[in-house]
Amino acid sequence: MEWSYREINTRWKQLFAGHNMVEQYLNDPQAKDEDHPKTIEKLEDWRKRLFDISWFMRCLNEHIARQANKEEQCKGRFWEGRFKSQALLDEAAVLACMAYVDLNPVRAQMADTPEDSDFTSVQLRMQALKAAKSEENLQPSTVLPFTGYKAHGEPSPGLPFNLYEYLELVDWTGRCVRADKRRAIPANVLPIMARLNINQKDWLSVVKDFNRHFISAAGSNKHLQQHASQTGRRWCATHSQLQLCDT
Repeated sequence: MEWSYREINTRWKQLFAGHNMVEQYLNDPQAKDEDHPKTIEKLEDWRKRLFDISWFMRCLNEHIARQANKEEQCKGRFWEGRFKSQALLDEAAVLACMAYVDLNPVRAQMADTPEDSDFTSVQLRMQALKAAKSEENLQPSTVLPFTGYKAHGEPSPGLPFNLYEYLELVDWTGRCVRADKRRAIPANVLPIMARLNINQKDWLSVVKDFNRHFISAAGSNKHLQQHASQTGRRWCATHSQLQLCDT
């Protein structure tokens, strides 16, 4: 939220039309905030909207709906219901949500394997890995890269997990959630499960129906309690007693 008014204006105009009043204010080196209350109010309103996920989803929905309605020659909303926004409070929650999204096509029986799952990040990662000719291009540039466990506490952006272990985790989970390939969870659980203290018993249930188990936040009891305290709540409600992590 530390963007300058000039940066707010620049970012806003990348998405929407600007405003002459704002342009005049920014181009006047002698302008003072107290002399332009309406302009400052508009810029602050733009700031809030640029950080508002509800506003982002509203604009995204309108854009997609216009395209889809034009193709289908119909009217109406693109998505039936309102989107859900959940806070991911720990590493296990991040992994569960990632696996849930990456396995959507497999769970819907639209694909047999993760590499056949179109429009997923796991497919991009596997394609890049297969086509890589050097260590530098093992991961696609269009998604956040896996940086490994050394990334903890470092400012460089990236997912603090191992790429190969995540692919194994998705593949293992996918074999268990497929309706036509139900089987018992193997005894030799992946190392990442134990390292992140993930509850093996509830992991599959959480990944299969991630949105049904958590409402406003996802994580272990400890992290849910901390999140509730930080957001001024007595507790963070869930739809079930399943736990991502043993606490």
